[in-house]
Amino acid sequence: MNSGADTYTPDARDMRACATAFVTRVTARHRLPLDYSVASLRVVDFLVDGLRKGGADRERAHDTLVGLGAYVGEVMVRRAGAVWVDLDERQRAWFGQPVGVRMPDGRVWNPLGKVVNRFASGGPEDSLRTFYLTLHGRARGAAA
Repeated sequence: MNSGADTYTPDARDMRACATAFVTRVTARHRLPLDYSVASLRVVDFLVDGLRKGGADRERAHDTLVGLGAYVGEVMVRRAGAVWVDLDERQRAWFGQPVGVRMPDGRVWNPLGKVVNRFASGGPEDSLRTFYLTLHGRARGAAA
């Protein structure tokens, strides 16, 4: 568990539930195609951009960014053969996050950090869909 004064990020074992709860909460209010498909990552880009353009600061948007990061990671788990992992001290320092995903080839990626980067920059170079499509280490035959 990672908890700051007002922030919380679940452990690896809780990330699937975090993604599921986020999807349930968001789709209850809006009909969004968050179906864990690679195509749905365009919706995530759109949602992050909307938060940014709406004037939310990172602290206020923390829970939503964690939910979006959990969703992106869960797409990687379901579509690319990744598994959620708690990061070690060195990885936490490098990624700035307590959890990530390990790909079948052993590479570790940081979906929560990618969401935060998209929020900070808003640029196309931080597209979450592009992140997935250029991802190294996917399981052979994993959906693209």
